[in-house]
Amino acid sequence: MHKARILIIVTFMAGLIFTGFQCSSTELTSARLYIQQKNFDKALEVLQKEVQKNPKSDEGWYLLGFVYGEKNMIDSMVTAYDNSLAVSKKFGKEIDNNKLSKWADNFNKGATYFQRGNSITDKDSAKIYYDRSAEAFKIATILEPDSADSYKNLAFVYLSEGKNKEAIEPLQKLIDLKQELDGYKYLGQIYYTLGLNSRQAYQLEGNAEDSVRAEEYFKKAISILDAGSKLYPDDGDILKTLSASYIQTGKLDIALKSFETLVEKEPENKTYRYNYGVILLQAGDYPAAETQFKKALEIDPDYENASYNLGITYVTWGTKLSKEIEASGEFSDEYKQKYKEAIPYLEKVIEREPDNAEVWNLLGKVYSVLDMQDKAINAFNKVDQLRGN
Repeated sequence: MHKARILIIVTFMAGLIFTGFQCSSTELTSARLYIQQKNFDKALEVLQKEVQKNPKSDEGWYLLGFVYGEKNMIDSMVTAYDNSLAVSKKFGKEIDNNKLSKWADNFNKGATYFQRGNSITDKDSAKIYYDRSAEAFKIATILEPDSADSYKNLAFVYLSEGKNKEAIEPLQKLIDLKQELDGYKYLGQIYYTLGLNSRQAYQLEGNAEDSVRAEEYFKKAISILDAGSKLYPDDGDILKTLSASYIQTGKLDIALKSFETLVEKEPENKTYRYNYGVILLQAGDYPAAETQFKKALEIDPDYENASYNLGITYVTWGTKLSKEIEASGEFSDEYKQKYKEAIPYLEKVIEREPDNAEVWNLLGKVYSVLDMQDKAINAFNKVDQLRGN
């Protein structure tokens, strides 16, 4: 699973300004005093008596929520605040400010712990910080359940730990709340990977349940990725995983037919051409993929994704021809022509993205195959420079 980069938001919130209120019970008066003294255990004791005696005490529930927050009992804090708001909206502003302050505090803790985990090479030590980060972001989701950023960062922590199943719920929330690209992309990848793992387990052990489970995971992957592809039609990661999922379920023909129909309806739609090309590339139909990517580039010569994938098509095509020639025992350098055809498209990507180490690395390999040693050395040096080696 690709290691996601966490989104960091730094928000500084002012501390709660605590003021007195009039016409109150003995318990409320005592609670305010205890809170001012930061004696939260005693404040908790008298406030629990207050709300038991008077369940409609909006101030009692509000102060109880504040105390729970100071004791880091977040679930109880949210419940107490909800009870206060159910009675009246009198303390709504104070409640919103206090919850937002606690959210920002836990969000920033989560980000800090995540950074520390990333900076440590020892896996056991890193795990400690990742676990602390996840706990902080989980608290943030409780405090601000409509904040997509909290779920996104929580998912990224899990992905970085390799806890893919744990990342499912926050990624689904990210989709539900904001329909974010990362939600569709990573959740689809998780279901696809779980499907592969289950299928491998079935092949090794012959347990029919693993086979059924694999199909269920692939279906979930297709459902998520298909929805994502409609919102983000130019995202190559979504399309690749979607087509791979169709292949695993023996339904590649569905994907091919779907995109073929779209292209027939709107032949000048570069996105449809590109998407169809990605599916064809995944299916190994290189001549057809070449046709679609070239058509997309005719429509838009600056379509970078089409340039890159056309380059990939030629490289993959050349590799396939090379293996076939080797297997036949014959000598031919026919495959090199495909590598040559890849160069202008990959170089065009580099012109626009000079810091793309992945493309530089691919170009280096292509140059090496074609005995263009000076260019190959330059490309690999560029890769080392970009990756800090």
